[in-house]
Amino acid sequence: MSSRRGFLWNVLAGAAGAFASAKALTAQETQMSRNVPGMKRTGKKESARHDDAPLLVETADVPNLPFRMDGGVKEFHLIAEPVKRQIVPFKMMEVWGYNGSCPGPTIQANQGDRVRVILDNHLPESTTMHWHGLEVPMEMDGSPYISQKPVPPGGRFVYEFTLHQEGTYFYHSHGAMQEMMGMIGLFILHPEKPYQPRVDHDYGIVLQEWAILPNSTVPNTANMEFNWLTFNGISAPSTTPLIARLGSRVRIRIVNLGMDHHPMHLHGNQFVVTGTEAGRSPESTWRRENTVLVGVAQARDIEFDAKYLGDWMLHCHLPHHMMNSMSDLLADRMITTVATNDTQALSQMQTLANTIGFQHVHHAPIADDANSVAGFPQDAFMDMGMDEAVAKPETYGLPRNWSANMMGMMTLVRVLPPEKFDEIMDLKRRGLSAPPNEKHEPEHHDHEHHD
Repeated sequence: MSSRRGFLWNVLAGAAGAFASAKALTAQETQMSRNVPGMKRTGKKESARHDDAPLLVETADVPNLPFRMDGGVKEFHLIAEPVKRQIVPFKMMEVWGYNGSCPGPTIQANQGDRVRVILDNHLPESTTMHWHGLEVPMEMDGSPYISQKPVPPGGRFVYEFTLHQEGTYFYHSHGAMQEMMGMIGLFILHPEKPYQPRVDHDYGIVLQEWAILPNSTVPNTANMEFNWLTFNGISAPSTTPLIARLGSRVRIRIVNLGMDHHPMHLHGNQFVVTGTEAGRSPESTWRRENTVLVGVAQARDIEFDAKYLGDWMLHCHLPHHMMNSMSDLLADRMITTVATNDTQALSQMQTLANTIGFQHVHHAPIADDANSVAGFPQDAFMDMGMDEAVAKPETYGLPRNWSANMMGMMTLVRVLPPEKFDEIMDLKRRGLSAPPNEKHEPEHHDHEHHD
């Protein structure tokens, strides 16, 4: 199991890419809100809204898909293509997605809309598109050979249908291995009449898992051992925290397209499950939970009142999914790729920190005789703080070394006082990860390093 620590290898990128990506997504979300009549982004006074305009869902680290009006039809354009995805500062994967994103961009429309989705295939093989949970005409269903001929490389297929449902849905290739290569995206249908109670923040998360073998950046879609787990194509600590103003109401839409079910747990808060992949659930079925099982090909909408200040973890509670690169496989053997004593482990971590360009804070202390204890190490040496490398507006104000134990399917739900919330929203608008004068001083540790 210690070979999971092989994540210290494969250094590929630094903090600049993460910052540029966050800045680009903010710009695209702003453009999307201009393109969608009536839709609004979460802002300073969202809790004071009384209009019937739907709130735009924010899919952190994934753009929204813009559209154009063609008469009375909303026309979207999707391009199936290979995508390079930086999942953490030191790991990149080559996957398949749509419009340069994996997961694909989020489609948002209103109940009653007539939509047209133009699919262009830039993959080296044929593909189709299935609209998961949507009630569409048979010829629009996307089943290869049954409802349509596969779309060949360089080909195009036009899907068109009227949306009479509302809720959280998703689109994906109807090729099993293509699904495991990442070909999925959210499809949000806003209701004609706003849900009650109204929410002030609406977030979307796509759960995926990957088997990336040593010396490879391409997922092995036939493998049953998954060593990288992502929210919206990103692994913690690179995942973007979900921010909420104290006293607001929050909805989080979670979709799973992989091989494992995921028990999603929220620290410090209780929530109710208000919807599934079949749409909004009757209020009589809601019950209080703080862990919800999101099965394969399912969606779950959770809602809660953000009444407790804090930076609360939201994560899959399967222990192996709370880590990255749990094991590297070479043929049928597990290989160990990191030292298991304090001095060498620290040296390897510092080498990684130097390569990426951030300050490494020493991992949590261990006992003097740790290496003489059966079972050691387990969580020791897993800490790998890289705050600077993953900094973005949503991480501003977190405690020093907050990123050290964030791995795999994890993010934070940050319930903030109004002034801090407004400050972070301003940072997002300005494209800054922190105020220009914000600096972290090195931490001093009084424990010794032992051989």
